[in-house]
Amino acid sequence: MSRAAALFDPWSPEFVAHPYAAYAQLREHAPVVYFEPSDQWLVSRYEDVNALLRDRRLGRTYLHRFTHEEFGRTPPPPEHEPFHVLNGNGLLDLEPPDHTRIRRLVSKAFTPRMVESLRPVVERLADELVAGLVADGGGDLVARVAEPLPVAVIAEMLGVPESDRRLLRPWSADITGMFELNPSEEAARRAVRASIEFTEYLRGLIAQRRAAPSTDLVSALIAAHDDEDGSRLSEQEMISTCVLLLNAGHEATVNTTGNGWWTLFREDAVDAFRRAELAVAIEELMRFDTPLQMFERWVLDDVELHGQVIPRGSEIALLFGSANRDERRFANPDRLDLARADNPHITFGAGIHFCLGAPLARLELNASFASVLRQAPHLKLAAEPRWKPGYVIRGLEELLVEL
Repeated sequence: MSRAAALFDPWSPEFVAHPYAAYAQLREHAPVVYFEPSDQWLVSRYEDVNALLRDRRLGRTYLHRFTHEEFGRTPPPPEHEPFHVLNGNGLLDLEPPDHTRIRRLVSKAFTPRMVESLRPVVERLADELVAGLVADGGGDLVARVAEPLPVAVIAEMLGVPESDRRLLRPWSADITGMFELNPSEEAARRAVRASIEFTEYLRGLIAQRRAAPSTDLVSALIAAHDDEDGSRLSEQEMISTCVLLLNAGHEATVNTTGNGWWTLFREDAVDAFRRAELAVAIEELMRFDTPLQMFERWVLDDVELHGQVIPRGSEIALLFGSANRDERRFANPDRLDLARADNPHITFGAGIHFCLGAPLARLELNASFASVLRQAPHLKLAAEPRWKPGYVIRGLEELLVEL
């Protein structure tokens, strides 16, 4: 292993808290390098990450072309099947032609008009959550504002009754635990249990909407059909879509909010943020401390990068957090520039897997940050936060603030 790769230690709390110096070494000395502990090829430069996100020689799955055995991979244990069925039928882990068909159908239901129609709801929910924090004189910004807002919004979209919404966050947390590097067997058991429970819950919700359609997203997914061939989403595809919208959108929005405020406190930039154009400043927070640090893809056909052949059957780890700090693409990348105009960050991905929920995430983030600035203009950090142990989906345990 190269000296630069040896600095990459995603299981170390110190690395999770401060990965950017190691990324700089990787970009400079080992832009593509094999990392034996996770059996992956690390790719760290912006231009490479951006290109590989669009490269059809790579895929989020290989099962549309190969069996596990043909691809040189061991099939997952049978007891993990509920998780893999749920995850494998979602947009994020499919390739064309299934990905193309499902994304087209989901886009008919999850429209820009639907997202925009949620604006009053999102702003009201953000204001209520921030008002509660203010009324108590402060508290944990992650638990009180960052986490409940996207859960409440997706629950509103799906038509999940108020009494059931407490179930969504634990399910999401347990399922996304499987996206970390080398998850433990206990993490797998939790993910499988959550996958079974969430699937059964959504089957019931879909049955209710089939019998009595409403104006929510589940009803729209049931109604969506392809004008060309009349195809519709299967029940499993609908379930996987709903879970993906919660998991992907929720985790990214929560961590952008918590990480973003911690960045502002750490960089002594709260006053500058207050004066900045909000939408532009939030894009910079997403670039500066990326909530999803790594995005993995399988090599379906040999790829050559910087003179290194990466053979079919390998897994590539695209380091989003490193790409967003690449000095070859961003001027002064380690400086927080809340007015940064040229900011093509890849926080939401690129290519066919570009985040479908990006407009909703931006709506939630703008509502959340605006409400805090308005209701808590003198917000201060009360204690230095700790990072959660996860590296891939990287966020804070808590962020204690006071007014």
